[in-house]
Amino acid sequence: MMKSPTILAVGGAYIERRGQVSGAFVPAASNPGTMREEVGGAVFNALRCAVRRGVSGSLLSVRGGDVLADTLSRAIAAAGIADLSVVFLDRTTPSNTVLIDGDGALIAGLADMALYDLALAKQIRRAKVREAISTADAVLCDANLPSAALERLVALAADKPVFALAVSPSKAARLTLVLEFLAMAFMNRHEAGALTGADVDADERGIIDGLRRAGLKSGVVTAGDGPVLGFDAAGAFSILPPKKVTVGAADALAGATMAALLRGLTLGAALREGVAAAMLAVESAAFTSAIFAEALAFVPEARDLA
Repeated sequence: MMKSPTILAVGGAYIERRGQVSGAFVPAASNPGTMREEVGGAVFNALRCAVRRGVSGSLLSVRGGDVLADTLSRAIAAAGIADLSVVFLDRTTPSNTVLIDGDGALIAGLADMALYDLALAKQIRRAKVREAISTADAVLCDANLPSAALERLVALAADKPVFALAVSPSKAARLTLVLEFLAMAFMNRHEAGALTGADVDADERGIIDGLRRAGLKSGVVTAGDGPVLGFDAAGAFSILPPKKVTVGAADALAGATMAALLRGLTLGAALREGVAAAMLAVESAAFTSAIFAEALAFVPEARDLA
């Protein structure tokens, strides 16, 4: 039996809280609504999907010594991911809390991510991490890592493909110094704009050309319910997703695309699998091979941008 590809993921795995107001939002007042809490983070979401698509995964992150850390630990184990994370007993587990209105528009957000800036760079220096990189087939990281940590990580993984997730427009700039060393980066149009300075409403070819000029050899750019763009040395193309690619779904898209690339598929074929995973992520975090095949049948073939 062929050995499963292995990915070492380094970056964010944290608690996501999403509060939605019932009715019109009233500032400076108590608003009725609902609150949902789950484990998320770009790297965790992407790796979990890659594992579902046949990859063996391990995760290096950091968390605090509070009850939320136990929630994270259980979720990582339930996803079938080997946990290399470090616990800081005197710190708070990172979290991201957003408040949205009845239509889903963002009212406010609060990201408690200080532990990543404080501790992740130091963890990459551990011998255990260097060993994990040496035995992995690929490395996945996100821009929750400080720039210095990203530079060290790509240096340690010099002979391995490194995939990166841009996370947000403000954090995407951290990838600037390592773009040329990445096998691929996943981002949305706003994050692509942050990397290139280009207008997010630029034409598809212009977005790809800007990323290439910035040093990126291969990339994927999502746009909500707009076309998903992909490019590599062989060319550039777009795929119109049957369903809107939300933030969490974009992470699943990245995970499934990576898993397919590590199985030897072309980027066009791999990205179709990524779009199928994104469709399913909107409905459920879990899916069977049969359900995945059904979703893939709805994904159109890539359209060449040449």
